[in-house]
Amino acid sequence: MRFIQAALEGTIIMSVHYMQAIRARYESLGYTPYRWFEADSAPPWQALGKPLAEARLGLLSTSGAYALGQLAYHYKDDTSIRALPSSVASADIRFSHITENYLVDPKRDPNCILPLAQLRSLCKEGMVGELADQVLSCMGGVYSQRRVREETAPAILDAFRAQKVDCALLVAM
Repeated sequence: MRFIQAALEGTIIMSVHYMQAIRARYESLGYTPYRWFEADSAPPWQALGKPLAEARLGLLSTSGAYALGQLAYHYKDDTSIRALPSSVASADIRFSHITENYLVDPKRDPNCILPLAQLRSLCKEGMVGELADQVLSCMGGVYSQRRVREETAPAILDAFRAQKVDCALLVAM
């Protein structure tokens, strides 16, 4: 139905075959065939111990966002994180990511992948208690599952704990 409507409106619709593209990219970087992560147990669930209106919210984006003046990410398995001031102006947000072609819209409006304006608004309205002083970003296109588990995930957890966040919003790219 969408194709028919799009054809009538003259819109071009493209399909992106993510799995096939990721496998090809992975092999082009010299890695063995990619294996998708399979968890050996369900993630732990913990209910938020207070209303969201009283909570301190952390934000994590896997878009490769960084603030003007910070070091950009490199394109091959960069497991580092960036802490951006939650007060950073949209005009001072940059992106570097292995999948640059998906960043056209975020480069026009960073809030579509790093929704600081929306979260600030929710804080003003009282829906969210407060936003952490720094929001976090990392690369979502890291191929080494081991490095994500051993480097990126602990660094994110440490950064959120240091900021005493009660819960975090993940905006995955």
